[in-house]
Amino acid sequence: MKKALTVLSLALLGSASAANLTVWTHFGTGELAWLKSQAEAYEKKTGNKVTVVSVPFDQIPDKFIQSAPKGQGPDVIVTLPQDRLGQMAAAGVVEPLNKYVTTTTDLDRTAVSAFTYQGKLLGLPMFAESVALVYNKKLVSKAPTTWAEFLKVAQANTGNGKFGFLYDLSNAYMGYGFINAYGGYVFKNNGGTLNTKDIGLANAGADKASAFLNDLRYKYNLVPEGVSGDAARSAFLQGRLAMFLTGPWDMSDIKKAGLDVGIAPFPTPPGAAGKWSPFVGVQGTLINAYSKNKAAAAAFAKQITSSDAQVAFNKAGGRIPVSLSARTKLKADPVVAGFGKTISMGTPMPNVPQMGAVWGPWSNAIAQSVQKPNQNYTQILDKAVQEINSNIK
Repeated sequence: MKKALTVLSLALLGSASAANLTVWTHFGTGELAWLKSQAEAYEKKTGNKVTVVSVPFDQIPDKFIQSAPKGQGPDVIVTLPQDRLGQMAAAGVVEPLNKYVTTTTDLDRTAVSAFTYQGKLLGLPMFAESVALVYNKKLVSKAPTTWAEFLKVAQANTGNGKFGFLYDLSNAYMGYGFINAYGGYVFKNNGGTLNTKDIGLANAGADKASAFLNDLRYKYNLVPEGVSGDAARSAFLQGRLAMFLTGPWDMSDIKKAGLDVGIAPFPTPPGAAGKWSPFVGVQGTLINAYSKNKAAAAAFAKQITSSDAQVAFNKAGGRIPVSLSARTKLKADPVVAGFGKTISMGTPMPNVPQMGAVWGPWSNAIAQSVQKPNQNYTQILDKAVQEINSNIK
């Protein structure tokens, strides 16, 4: 009897100290099944309970900000993009992870940087995306590694209803890699903190980048007027386009079209001092600052970011993992290998709320820069930066 009571009291002690974690996610189908299997594995290993709740992607930020201080929110969010970090930090609802995460050596540095806000790690990155040069191997035997090689193969494939290279030139996000190569930037990054008073979208490098984008249309005759992202995509899927600037989001359709493709970085553009470095979007796992189970929540976040979990996550939905060892295990997958490389050499999209003030004026300026030959880039970009500054104020 005494022995039975001891066993019972131990069991009760165990359940009393077990944590009940609530996880909010926007994942669907395969990725949701993956997350639930990760939750089960975590429960078996720790004795803690995990409840996975589906919440629509666009509703998570506001719901979280409202519910967390009342003690009603989730313990863990899987996942949110880095551009929401500033908003979450300002609301005080995310827990810095520096004391729970002692090493990030297996995680892509670009991705870690995306989830570092004012010097603090505010989330664990899970997956990332950037654009890359996707080329049709039937038309381009190997990826061009210099501007001269690129131009030669692009022009050789242009004419008679065919195109050597296309993307929507007016899309500021897509073209950021060129701006960075010439020395432009959105906000100056000072050791992990973005200075929103130092905007580099109208400096000499940004002017040169705008001139280069204009040249792609009017000097090199590669990208005709009016080419949208959809038009470029259609031409590529029909086999009429040799090289296409796009991201992992188009890979499933490219695969369905039965095209044999390569994925590579864009070569350094002519006269640029730096390498092409595209914008990188990262999504990661956040911990609720009001959670009563922070250590358990952080342990779960670390488990789903581990190498094996990331490999399984990639198999579930095709996302590009941020674990470097997971990428090594998946190196036979050209999508992971190709985009993994461009993500690592990319620049995280700014994770501060002030980025919202940038997109409108900046996008208009880029669109205007490519509307006719030899624009006054300095004037166009200066005006955009003035507008951005007044939006921020």
